[in-house]
Amino acid sequence: MSLAVVVRRLLAGLAMAGAALGGCSREAPQSQRPPPEVTVVTVQPLNIPYTPSFVAQTESSRQVNIVARVSSFLDRIAYREGELVKEGQVLFQLDPRPFQAQLDEARGELQSQQARYKTAAAKLGRVKPLAQENALSQSDLDNAQGEYDAAKAAVYAAQAKVKSAELNLSYTTIRSPVTGLASRSLQREGSYINSVSSSANLTYVAAIDPTWVNFSVSQNFISKFNGEIAKKALIAPDTRNYEVELVLSDGKTYPHKGRINFSDPSFSQDTGSYLVRAEVPNPDQDLSPGMFVTAYVKGAMRPNAIVVPQLSVQQGSDGHFVYVLNQAGKVEVRPVVVGDYYGQKDIVILSGLRGGDRVVEDGVLRAVPGQPAKVVDRRAAAK
Repeated sequence: MSLAVVVRRLLAGLAMAGAALGGCSREAPQSQRPPPEVTVVTVQPLNIPYTPSFVAQTESSRQVNIVARVSSFLDRIAYREGELVKEGQVLFQLDPRPFQAQLDEARGELQSQQARYKTAAAKLGRVKPLAQENALSQSDLDNAQGEYDAAKAAVYAAQAKVKSAELNLSYTTIRSPVTGLASRSLQREGSYINSVSSSANLTYVAAIDPTWVNFSVSQNFISKFNGEIAKKALIAPDTRNYEVELVLSDGKTYPHKGRINFSDPSFSQDTGSYLVRAEVPNPDQDLSPGMFVTAYVKGAMRPNAIVVPQLSVQQGSDGHFVYVLNQAGKVEVRPVVVGDYYGQKDIVILSGLRGGDRVVEDGVLRAVPGQPAKVVDRRAAAK
């Protein structure tokens, strides 16, 4: 085989290899990605309740200090400390014997004065007709009249002493003025109780049904609240008759609701807030004074509110935003201003959305602004 033939075959082989390599280097055309699947929520304005919450603390609706009114030795503590006592129940018994003796003495004095009065009345009855007949002088009549008036006044004074002695004797038995929880005794049995010293303080009884619930409302909250009412973004009850619902520290909702019965007319200079008090029934003694609870104030209404799921709201460097599908089915970024939480999963949008907007709920991470998205049913997206 000649050299020329070999060269021609070699060149032909190289040409065929180059053609094969050139064919392999061509990229296959890419297939177009399908639009991401998302679920949407169509915005519908709703009238929803506006329920602000506050940290609150319970207080006895009537706490009474039990103080001894007379001085004597403490004979007996008649209640179980820390437990519920009934109105009129005996709490303490002081030694009554000195006061019983004073009462007996006062009654004896009263009987003596009553006898004197009876004698003076009889004497006046004899002297008066004789003086009218000039059988006795006017001075005799005046003396008889004076003795009668003095005896009558002495009877009144003796009766007053008897009432005072009876009252002091009654003070030796100390009863509860209210139904409530009785604190520990500050004095022990056998101690001498001086009614004009600190030893007269025996204990206190705190009424717990109903119970008061106190919470503070800031000046900023009131200003914002009144401003939204003026703009008709909020509607307050006609009578301002707000209902209060309590949530206990363990997350349970207290079964009985209360009503606001007092609001301080002036703000505190120290905190910039003012006190609000609600009265709540407590028939089962579930609430004790000093407990911390969460108070939800119900009664106001937010008309035509825009509510969306919390998961649909995103946080960016410029604030909050949501993804909205426009009429062309493409994703748009919509800045929004958020308000209060509503329920467990929703949030109120104060501005940025309107009725009929389709907000992306599930699939936010897959959605691309400016690109189309496929709307699917929520049940299908959950599978």
